[in-house]
Amino acid sequence: MSLALVTMSHSPLLDYANPPAEVTEAVQSAFTAARAFTADYDPTLVVSFAPDHYNGFFHDLMPPFCIGYQAIAVGDYGTAQGPLNVPAARAEELAHWVAGHDLDVAISRRMEVDHGAVQPLEILFGAIDAVPTIPVFVNSLTRPFVSIRRIRRLGEAIGSYLTALEDERILLIGSGGLSHDPPVPQWATADDPTRAILLNGRHPTPAARNARQQRVIDTAAAFTAGTATIRDLNPAWDQALMATLASGDLTPLDTMTPEQMTKDAGNSSHEIRTWIAAFAALNTAGPYDTTYTFYRPIREYIAGFGIMTAHTTP
Repeated sequence: MSLALVTMSHSPLLDYANPPAEVTEAVQSAFTAARAFTADYDPTLVVSFAPDHYNGFFHDLMPPFCIGYQAIAVGDYGTAQGPLNVPAARAEELAHWVAGHDLDVAISRRMEVDHGAVQPLEILFGAIDAVPTIPVFVNSLTRPFVSIRRIRRLGEAIGSYLTALEDERILLIGSGGLSHDPPVPQWATADDPTRAILLNGRHPTPAARNARQQRVIDTAAAFTAGTATIRDLNPAWDQALMATLASGDLTPLDTMTPEQMTKDAGNSSHEIRTWIAAFAALNTAGPYDTTYTFYRPIREYIAGFGIMTAHTTP
């Protein structure tokens, strides 16, 4: 058994925005580095911690965590559509293990995932079904949020299961963040038609999906021009988080509260929960080395955009 990790920001705007050429080149170079790290490691199993953006999980039932026994990508923002290669028996065994370690975890035999889970698989492997992948949904949009300590415990429980597997090379993926505040509706401020979508907006018509996506694209253009009303990016916050993750001691993150996270880094900053869970899982295998770090605040993507790779210390 061995564990390695790739955490990366995702953005639905990768193919819909036009940052300066040097920014695009820097991001593509970072993707190349992450792909090379992944190819060298050659994982036999992926465990993907990812959020959802009201494509698979809605207010009719919103668990804090969910392990998928099967998963289908919805194909938003031009990402791949269709089934992931989920090892169902392994995913079920993992869910039983986590439940046996005093964590309340939901399961799904028909999980639907969006660009948050799919984009890293496409970037790293070129396809969403290239490597057996267990999807772990982490609620990163909807109150109430569990504590960061609880997120660490989730990662630690999953890591303790993975470290017991023999003859597996396991890649942990954490997808999301960093500081960003895209125009994702909030229940407290949404009007009745929007609340109906948040309650159960599954399988929208192509026209409805395109309209929803266009709002994000238009907001990104306004944000780049300095006319949007969303919260600004917070590079200092992003880089402090990444430094703590690289340190190997995640306990200082326990002091973070949802209210302060939203204030400091935007409504979607809670996606860093996927990074924390992934690093906590890696940490169960012992000390680790961070081998690559990339960070740029990219307004065209409405994201503090970061990538980290790490593996357990030999």
